[in-house]
Amino acid sequence: MARKNTLTRFLEDIIDNSKDLIDDLIDRAKDAEDNAKDAVVDVVDDDESSDGPSPSELGALQASLADLTAKVSELAALQQQSSPARAKTTTSS
Repeated sequence: MARKNTLTRFLEDIIDNSKDLIDDLIDRAKDAEDNAKDAVVDVVDDDESSDGPSPSELGALQASLADLTAKVSELAALQQQSSPARAKTTTSS
């Protein structure tokens, strides 16, 4: 059975479609608001967590730096010891 097209049916269809459109717009606005809020929270969390290295990381870096300094000093001492010997062999040749 075909539906009769009357003025009241026409207005009913317009109102129903308008309500569906408004519901969809509100749902999309809620999604956009949630996404924006999540993005702001992510940025704030990233800023707070990047204050600097933790004390344990600093301790590990200081220990590594001390080891590296000791090795460089040892290499410099070895180089100084071998330099006079190399200079004597070069001048006597």
